Amino acid sequence: MTTLLNLLSALALLVWGTHIVRTDVLRVYGAQLRRILSTSIKRRGLAFLAGVGVTSLVQSSNATAVIVCSFVAQGLVGLTPALTIMLGADVGTALMTGVLSFDLSWISPLLIFGGVVVYLSRRHTSVGRLARAAIGLGLILLALQMITAATQPMMQGAGIKVLFSTLTGDVILDALIGAVFAMLTYSSLAAVLLAATLATSGIISLKVALCLVIGANLGSGILALLTAASQNVAGRRVALGSMLFRLSGAIVVLPFINYLELWIALLTRDLRFGVVAFHVLYNTVRCGLLLPLVEPMSRLCTRLLPESDKDDDAAIAARHLDPAAIDTPSLALANASREVLRIGDLIEKMLLGLLPVIRDNDQLRAQQIRKLDDDVDKLYTALKMYLARVSREELNEKEVRRWTDIVTLTINLEQAGDIIERIVKGVESKKIAPQRSFSDAGMTEVCEMHARLVASLQLGLSVFLDGDLKSAQKLLAEKEAFRDLERAYSKTHLTRLAGETRQSIETSSLHLDLISDMRRMHSLFCSTAYSVLDDAGMLRRSRMDTGEDPVVQQERQEFGDYSHPP
Repeated sequence: MTTLLNLLSALALLVWGTHIVRTDVLRVYGAQLRRILSTSIKRRGLAFLAGVGVTSLVQSSNATAVIVCSFVAQGLVGLTPALTIMLGADVGTALMTGVLSFDLSWISPLLIFGGVVVYLSRRHTSVGRLARAAIGLGLILLALQMITAATQPMMQGAGIKVLFSTLTGDVILDALIGAVFAMLTYSSLAAVLLAATLATSGIISLKVALCLVIGANLGSGILALLTAASQNVAGRRVALGSMLFRLSGAIVVLPFINYLELWIALLTRDLRFGVVAFHVLYNTVRCGLLLPLVEPMSRLCTRLLPESDKDDDAAIAARHLDPAAIDTPSLALANASREVLRIGDLIEKMLLGLLPVIRDNDQLRAQQIRKLDDDVDKLYTALKMYLARVSREELNEKEVRRWTDIVTLTINLEQAGDIIERIVKGVESKKIAPQRSFSDAGMTEVCEMHARLVASLQLGLSVFLDGDLKSAQKLLAEKEAFRDLERAYSKTHLTRLAGETRQSIETSSLHLDLISDMRRMHSLFCSTAYSVLDDAGMLRRSRMDTGEDPVVQQERQEFGDYSHPP
């Protein structure tokens, strides 16, 4: 039992080390690697080499698959070059398996010791993250030593021999076990290296080890399919094509596995080297032969996964929240910024459609606004969950501030959408249904406030995007002016009530609620100014210069201090 636990812990350490290397390499060089993949699509050979190189660095074809699937899902890369990159990724992960199979035990303590020293001293820098990747590589090499040591006592255990002797009969079953193991460990590298070590120790035969290797390749393809399930149909086609390529290779090779066992046994007595060499040659030859078939495979995947109405609906979903960018915080924040601006565009559409509802009793526009609010809610939820997955521990001070700004603006825009929908419901129940109308003066006031509201939304999004100080000051000044305008129009409305204007009396409640809701929305739109002014050290002075009165203080308590949002 102790021996088995030692083996399982060594496997866990191998998987964890691979995860650390992949995560930290992507965090430091994720943007550059993604740029290499996206710009190497013009020539097939270059795309293939890009897949080999990127996968060799991140030590995971699954990580490359996630990036490529997201590119295709966003329309940045075509299906044919994406499949070419995936063939290169299969070769890249096989090459790294070959490199790690050599005796590099002397490097492991150097990588772990040096990595820990550098990481603890420069934890939140790129150098520190690369040091952590070095620690992960050292753990991989250490885990391989532990696996070798743990398998030695197994030779003496009769029960262990009986357990593994059940894997010597059925080729298909052995391949399926290899696939399951690769899926459980989330790494074909771990499955292949374990198979090589068990074969060297004599616990399993060479034939079983070769079947496990082929199965590990299939398991990696299944993982890519499961990961791409959340993508649109274009992204799923990449994973499907890669899986079909892997499956075709397995179908061709498995019937000849007995002959391959004999040839490898004749060529070398080092079974570990034989298994790893088979893995490298199998993927290299398979991918090389399949490279001319990427275009037919693209057409086949397009036929197997056609566009559907469900995929058209998916266009409403988030477009820029690339899951593959989570491990690169700066890139993830850039994607989130693009998505929150898209929410801002939807809010602007809702605002532009609001005026015809108020002025012309346009019921069709009212329905469109409700639909847009549903879209805003979907994007809000997606963006909120996306930002929650970004590790704040890995962000520097500037990135933390940007993360907070994005969250704050997202919440404010979602609240603005709810306010617009509430205004629409109020207009329908208090104006459209009873066939009432605003007075000419009242309608003029609403139109003016609406125009300034739209302009402030556009200015607020601009401030969020470029952080311009003058625009932020202008936005804050506009907030004060808008508040004064709301007070003035409330007084003029009361004057019309005193003059017994019939239209004003009938729509009084609606009119006051409307201008109050507009003021609330305007405050939400202007909140982007606080972060910029605070960065410039002008926030407190701006408040003093504007003579913040008790009404403003009350509003700040109601909406919160947007310079330091929760």
